[in-house]
Amino acid sequence: MSWSNDYIGIPFSEFGRTRSGCDCYGLAVLVYAEQLGMKLTSYAGDYVSCDERNELNGLFSSAIDFGPWTRVEGPALPFDIALFRIGPMAAHCGLVIKEGVMLHVQGEDQAKVESYQTGSWKHRLLGHYRHENVAGRPHD
Repeated sequence: MSWSNDYIGIPFSEFGRTRSGCDCYGLAVLVYAEQLGMKLTSYAGDYVSCDERNELNGLFSSAIDFGPWTRVEGPALPFDIALFRIGPMAAHCGLVIKEGVMLHVQGEDQAKVESYQTGSWKHRLLGHYRHENVAGRPHD
């Protein structure tokens, strides 16, 4: 049984950071807190709405440019972040369960497991990123 099963079905909620609702990054905040005991910066309120793609792009870019995230050069591991573009900007993320499979939530949907090696996500993948405090931890 994967850790991801506990999060399937959490509804989408703009700026959400709890089990009652999350946006894509909020799901990462929740999973990191519950599964890894790590408090990620929330960023809730740092952008106007999920439709504000420019602001999300800046949010993701600054977290990558200035840490604590580093690009993974090699196979993705559980809890890595898969970053995707929507249009020309980095505006969506999912949590890697295993290489090519992520847990994510988007739009009016609920958290689900989905492949990103096929379908609409395949050509949107910008890369995998690992938090500096997760490097070297054992993964399931």
